[in-house]
Amino acid sequence: MKRVAMVSLHTSPLDQPGTGDAGGMNVYVLELARRIGALGVDVEVMTRATSSRQPAVVEVADHVRVSHLVAGPYEGMDKADLPAQLCAFAREVLRQEAEAPRGHFDAVHTHYWLSGQVGALARDRWGVPLVHSMHTMAKVKNAALAAGDSPEPAVRVIGEEQVVDAADLLVANTDREADELVSLYGAAPERVEVIHPGVDLARFRPQHRASVRAALGLPRDARVVLFAGRIQPLKAPDVLVRAVAHLLADDPALRPGLVVPIVGGPSGSGLARPEALAQLVSELGLDDVVRFVPPVGQAELAWWYAAADLVAVPSYNESFGLVALEAQATGTPVVAAGVGGLTTAVRHGESGWLVDTHEPGDWAAVLRRLLRDDAGRLALSAGALEHARGFAWERAAEATLAAYERARRTMRVTAGR
Repeated sequence: MKRVAMVSLHTSPLDQPGTGDAGGMNVYVLELARRIGALGVDVEVMTRATSSRQPAVVEVADHVRVSHLVAGPYEGMDKADLPAQLCAFAREVLRQEAEAPRGHFDAVHTHYWLSGQVGALARDRWGVPLVHSMHTMAKVKNAALAAGDSPEPAVRVIGEEQVVDAADLLVANTDREADELVSLYGAAPERVEVIHPGVDLARFRPQHRASVRAALGLPRDARVVLFAGRIQPLKAPDVLVRAVAHLLADDPALRPGLVVPIVGGPSGSGLARPEALAQLVSELGLDDVVRFVPPVGQAELAWWYAAADLVAVPSYNESFGLVALEAQATGTPVVAAGVGGLTTAVRHGESGWLVDTHEPGDWAAVLRRLLRDDAGRLALSAGALEHARGFAWERAAEATLAAYERARRTMRVTAGR
C-alpha cells in the first residue's frame, strides 16, 4: 500500500471542531491520515472548497496533504444542499487521479455517506477497493431523535444503503455500530471491520489543575462540570442545563462553587435557533453558573478537560464519542448517556458513569453523587487514564492499513469494470 485517497466531502479535516458541521469526524480524519502518513503511506484527503481564499493544497505533514476541490458555490451551502453537488465533486475527485500516473491510488477511504457516493464511482473507475466509515447513520439517529430535532431525510437513508452495498469493507467504530450496519442496513458481516478510533495521548494528558484553571479564568476551588461539542439537539446540552437546575433546586449549597462551561458553537439543526440554549439558561436562572465559551483549538480544549471535575456527554446518539475519550485521557471522569459508541468510550463505574435516560432528574442525581464524592471521583480519574491509554491513533492506523489490504484482496468485481 503506497497511496490512499481519503474523501471527506462535506467538511474539511482542517475546520475548527465545534463550528458548523465540524466535529469528531474532522478530528478522526485528520488524526488517522497523520498516523497513516507516519507509517510511510501517502494520504491525500479530498474535501470541498468553502472559500476562494483556501489554498488548493495544504501539506499537513510528511506524506499527508489536503486538497480543496471546487464543487458548487464556495459559501451559502449547508449539508442538505450538497447532494446536488455530488456530480461536480466526483468530477474533481476523478480528475485528481487522471492527472497522475496510472494506478496512482491503491485504495479509497470515504467518510460519511455523501463521500461514499463519490467513492463508489472512484472505486469502479480506478479499480481499487472502497473502504467506508459511516460516522453517523440516519436510521440510528431517526430511532432516537432529540426533542425538536428533525429526522434525517429519505435521500440520506437511500444513499447510505447504496454506499453499504457498494463498499468492499465497512469500518465500524464499535461492535454496536457493526451490529447496526448488519441489522439495519443489511451489510454482510464479513465485510464489516471494527476499528476503535484513537486519542492523541501526547496532547490530551493530565495537567496541573490549578494552573489550567488560572489560565482559563476558573476559580481554583470550583466544582466544574464541562460540556464540549456542537450546540444542537443531538448533542443534548439542554439535558445538562436542565439537570443543573434540578441539582441546584435540590442542593442549593452547591451553587456558589459550581461552574458549568459550555464550549462550542451552534451547528446542524441548532442553527435554526442559535440563541435557544442561552435563553434556556436565563429562563432557569443559571446565568451565574453557566459560561458559554466559543469553540477552541485542540490545545486549549485539553486545558478545559483537565480543568473540569466532570465532563458531561448527554448526546442522544454517538457513533463513538471522541470528546469522552479525550476527557478521560486528561484524567477527568465522564458522565455520558448510555447510547451508541459511548458505551465503549466510557467504562461504566470505572472511568465514568453511563446514564440510561435523558431525564434531567436522573442526570442531576448522578452529578450530585459524584460532585459530593471526592474519593469516588479520584478513583474514576485513575480508571479514566487507564481506559484512555488503551486507545491510540497509532494502533488505529495500523489496523486501518491492514483493513485496506484485506479489502484489496477481497474486493468484488462490478459489472461496469
